[in-house]
Amino acid sequence: MGDVTQTSVPHTTSEQPLRRPPRVHRAWFVAAVTFVTIIGAAAFASLPGLLIEPLHAEFEWSRGTIGFAVSVNLALYGLTAPFAAALMDRYGIRRVVAVALTVIAAGSVLTVWMTAPWQLILYWGVLVGLGSGSMALAFAATVTNRWFVKRRGLVTGILTAAGASGQLVFLPLLSWLVENHEWRPAAITVALCALAVVPFVWLLLRDHPADVGIAAYGAEGFTPKPDPVPGAARRALAVLFRAARTGPFWLLAGTFAICGASTNGLVKTHFVPAAHDHGMPITAAASLLAVIGVFDVVGTIASGWFTDRFEARRLLAVYYALRGVSLLFLPMLLGPTVQPPMIFFIVFYGLDWVATVPPTIALCREHYGDDSAIVFGWVLASHQVGAAVVAFAGGVVRDVFGEYDVIWYASGALCAAAALMALVIRRKPLPKAPRAAV
Repeated sequence: MGDVTQTSVPHTTSEQPLRRPPRVHRAWFVAAVTFVTIIGAAAFASLPGLLIEPLHAEFEWSRGTIGFAVSVNLALYGLTAPFAAALMDRYGIRRVVAVALTVIAAGSVLTVWMTAPWQLILYWGVLVGLGSGSMALAFAATVTNRWFVKRRGLVTGILTAAGASGQLVFLPLLSWLVENHEWRPAAITVALCALAVVPFVWLLLRDHPADVGIAAYGAEGFTPKPDPVPGAARRALAVLFRAARTGPFWLLAGTFAICGASTNGLVKTHFVPAAHDHGMPITAAASLLAVIGVFDVVGTIASGWFTDRFEARRLLAVYYALRGVSLLFLPMLLGPTVQPPMIFFIVFYGLDWVATVPPTIALCREHYGDDSAIVFGWVLASHQVGAAVVAFAGGVVRDVFGEYDVIWYASGALCAAAALMALVIRRKPLPKAPRAAV
């Protein structure tokens, strides 16, 4: 009997024994489901820039008013993220994400019957903003932190690129619907895509490796599933107050606010109407944004690979500097047709679109450890507040000056400031080794 003696095997909270992981680790399947989920939810992010001109033409609402509704959406997207990360710790990833997708679908469908600006603000701004905030990058950070020990940078890059992939899939379709069948079928399409993902989340996603009795990918040993953390809101605020007493938090929040201002708030919201001002068809401008999505996939996955190998703050400085230079040239490239310099801008800018995310998450993980997903949620909130400010400001600039040039130049200058801020972030010192006894 001595040959069958074994070390006791830990059990999860659901009494599932630890099992030998299969040849392809379950973590990669969870990452794949997360990728598909983010793609399905990305349809809602593709629509705001396509709605500005149709809503302005049908309801005669000012671009500033429409931009304000988009800014509410973007701000709530960010402000909801840290609470969503805490809710995932309390109730599980599956429940939070499934509810979020349903709220997105409801908000998108209700816009079909709106007749007043406050309804656009409520349906698209508040409901879709709250739902999308719960599907924010904190979702990707939570999955990565729980399921992966090795290859975290690479997986973060892949999951971040999922949003761009969704943009690639949906932008051409939605722009065709808007131009040929008005904007309402596009809003219904967004709702259906969000609902279609819910069964995948509920049936295939798992909250923790311990739920299936295995260790995280690359972990040296099995980790039991932690007990649910009560007081999600209280914990999110407590983490914020602790992080706010440190310098890296404010530098990360500041750089990421500029990231949001120069991507979601500026290009995703105002590129299509700006190009249309210069005579470019909406479908052509939307197709250019979709091409940005193609190269964003490449750039973000590459950034994840770089983050596993190079210093994150230096990567951030390079990314922001290059983005700022590209935005300064954009006003000279807009025209009624797509010329080679514009294609070069699209490729260059696409490679940099959200390449900032993997090194930002890595710096959060380095400085804040187990709280890093929630800290990143607050950093993401600053990203979306920056996006909200520029989404609104861009509409006002267009109403006042009749063009967007001022906002392009201002965003380029902000990116230069972000590059300098990234270099100021200090590396967390390594713990000192204990002295040998004399």
